[in-house]
Amino acid sequence: MVAKTPVVKNQELEVEIEDLTYQGMGVAKVAGYPLFIEDTLPGEKALVHVLKTEKQYGFAKLKKLERTSPDRVDAVDHTYTQTGIAPLQHLAYPAQLKFKQHQIQELFKKQGLDIPVRPTLGMDHPTGYRNKAQIPVRQINGQATTGFFKRRSHDMVPLEDFYIQDPKIDAAVIVVRDLLRKYGLTGYDEAHNTGLVRHIMVRRGFYTHEMMIVLVVTSWAVPHQDDIVAGIQQALPEVTSIMLNLNDKRTNVIMGKKTRLLAGHSYLTDKLLGNTFQISPVSFYQVNPTQTEVLYSQAIEAAGLTGQETVIDAYSGIGTISLAMAKHAKQVYGVEIVPEAVADARDNAKLNGLTNVTFTVGKAEDAMQSWRDQKLPVDVLMVDPPRKGLAKEFIDAVGVLLPPKMVYVSCNPATLARDLKALAAFGYHAKQTQPVDMFPQTTSIESVTVLDR
Repeated sequence: MVAKTPVVKNQELEVEIEDLTYQGMGVAKVAGYPLFIEDTLPGEKALVHVLKTEKQYGFAKLKKLERTSPDRVDAVDHTYTQTGIAPLQHLAYPAQLKFKQHQIQELFKKQGLDIPVRPTLGMDHPTGYRNKAQIPVRQINGQATTGFFKRRSHDMVPLEDFYIQDPKIDAAVIVVRDLLRKYGLTGYDEAHNTGLVRHIMVRRGFYTHEMMIVLVVTSWAVPHQDDIVAGIQQALPEVTSIMLNLNDKRTNVIMGKKTRLLAGHSYLTDKLLGNTFQISPVSFYQVNPTQTEVLYSQAIEAAGLTGQETVIDAYSGIGTISLAMAKHAKQVYGVEIVPEAVADARDNAKLNGLTNVTFTVGKAEDAMQSWRDQKLPVDVLMVDPPRKGLAKEFIDAVGVLLPPKMVYVSCNPATLARDLKALAAFGYHAKQTQPVDMFPQTTSIESVTVLDR
């Protein structure tokens, strides 16, 4: 039996936009029934066309704005909304910062948390900030083409300017694409699992300007490989690393497990808060360098380090936060489950002459239990988990170790709110949360929260 809804598919109606979802879609309510509408803002009146109705909510398409929000700005290119590259491009930047603060406030409210959320720290120039690109290559009209996929689809939109990426990276992608075309290399065909080049990955050091280019291919047999390498080096003198990565599986995962060096170094060098890092193709490294320094500075300040503290950095990766904190602490212990990342972290500690930091391979909860058994005196626990937040086992381990202070760097306010509520059971209370806009023009939200026990 089909549930009755106040609106039906293909209906056109006039609605008032009341709110924005965490995905940046406008919300209108018809007899209490939510309609989600792309490219609309709170306070606007819109003529919409209903696309789809579910039992609890529906989706509609904007036909015409009858009244516009004072926070609306002209979109640079609707393609950036279609592809999800810049879903908030139509919202003035000061309003984007307020939206992110409000999202955290609402999620805290749902969890019954009374934690002040400070105004979001934004950028002076909120475009062209990404230092890494992973651009799909597909065969379109008989030639290798670069672009990005429409949201919720496998349809690629050809693009040359990606708006939020470092323009030097955009230019490098075009150079590589044109070389693929010149030598007749084919783009990947997802439907038939054919074609040679799946992705072009480019990284660029913000401070060093060194550039890394990785071709993700379905076979090691790359025609005109030497010509392509020579072409890249001639056109892009900043390039210090050229590699092939093999991904011959039918998968949505971008990078395969095997990489070959074609020219230069197997890593990229860059700086962060005065430390030098060697970054491999698969290393996690924050993609907005200027805001990463803001984020990590907020975390170090929140930790209140005086040089006498012992710090644990869970989810330590290649050591970006650990090494930054090591300059302000007595001793830092990093734990990370990816062995390659731990090897990079140890190399980076040596590179920077830091001897008061130790890295361990393993699950953070297991390492914390071990440190508890060793009666390690821990003053500060730093966590920077993935979007899924802290595992229950990790929170239980916190309840055993009971560090007097925690600093939680979050990339997902929903799991942050959930975890803060769980940590309250062990006596942890947050004084405030500081959002930092790491991804302008998008709905992603990063923040720093300090908890005392």
